[in-house]
Amino acid sequence: MPPLRRRPILAVDDEPALLRLFQRYLVRFGFEVEICSNARQALEQFTRDAARYELVLADLTMPGMSGQELLEQLRRLNPQICVLLCSGYPFNPLGLPVEIRRRVRFLQKPFLPAMLIEAIEELLASDEAAPPE
Repeated sequence: MPPLRRRPILAVDDEPALLRLFQRYLVRFGFEVEICSNARQALEQFTRDAARYELVLADLTMPGMSGQELLEQLRRLNPQICVLLCSGYPFNPLGLPVEIRRRVRFLQKPFLPAMLIEAIEELLASDEAAPPE
């Protein structure tokens, strides 16, 4: 198992079984993971310490607040945060403002665990190589 990262991932999805599955996948690959069952809860948790998280994994379609709305709120609190949005519905991150695209990726559901890990690693690697905003 790879070593733990220096900061945890915050995973948020309104489907409890899927959220636990994400958590198991990520822990298996050496990530520390904290989970939330809705976007409001995730935003409250993130607000307590916006620099704590390395990445947020969020479902795009959740009741109350979408993953895209959550992304906007998270970026107000920490413009450096990386966000991986996922959904069974299509989404094009190219529609996002240019200045945040390098820190946002989209993964179409359903996906394999290896695809999730690859997307996270790619997002974190591209962010580490990029100059600060």
